[in-house]
Amino acid sequence: MKVVVQRVSQARVTVEENVVGEIGYGLLLLVGIGHEDGDADLAWMADKLAGLRIFEDEDGKMNLSVVDSKGAILSVSQFTLYGDVRKGKRPNFMAAARPEQAEALYERFNAMLRERGLQVETGRFGTMMDVSLVNDGPVTLIVDSKS
Repeated sequence: MKVVVQRVSQARVTVEENVVGEIGYGLLLLVGIGHEDGDADLAWMADKLAGLRIFEDEDGKMNLSVVDSKGAILSVSQFTLYGDVRKGKRPNFMAAARPEQAEALYERFNAMLRERGLQVETGRFGTMMDVSLVNDGPVTLIVDSKS
């Protein structure tokens, strides 16, 4: 499982000009599910992201998590994180989970985040989406459950 994490002051997802998910302060997650991922990867990632200390405390140090700072999460499915561009010019997506597997795991992952007390908004799985955000910092990290 791969997730691009961006600390944001606001983020939104639109589908055909309709807002389907929107948050203020919090994390935008671009979530990639690999064909080898399972519940252990989801739980590890949910724990890691809920506790990731990338929000500033009163001294300006990154000591607070999204839970501590009462932020929200906008979770967007992103199979292209598994694009392999080592050969040729066109990405190979063989490592990405098949859509039916990925969708179930993506929904389970979002449920796990909610179980950790987080407000979670989402994009719409399997559709063309427009994602807009204001990256706060900027702070952007890549988290991989296999690393």
